[in-house]
Amino acid sequence: MLPPCPSRVLIMVPFLCIVCLIPVETVGAEQEAGTTIPAASRPCVDCHAFEFMQRALQDLKKTAYNLDTRTETLLLQVEKRTLCDCVAANMLN
Repeated sequence: MLPPCPSRVLIMVPFLCIVCLIPVETVGAEQEAGTTIPAASRPCVDCHAFEFMQRALQDLKKTAYNLDTRTETLLLQVEKRTLCDCVAANMLN
């Protein structure tokens, strides 16, 4: 068997050390990143769904109110424009 080339060994040793250390660091980071909440204090899935639906309903109500208000404003503008056109036409006659 041929002896390993010294330049290859110098490159491979640090590379192998880095490759071996990466999984160790990520495992430690994953364990420290999150905290576990006891099941008794976590809201159930139904509660989350209910809260989500409540917020969605509030958003829809707000949007509907804004559309209603905008529609009323546009209708008033049209009526005002029509009224102004009628008054202007009657003044010309």
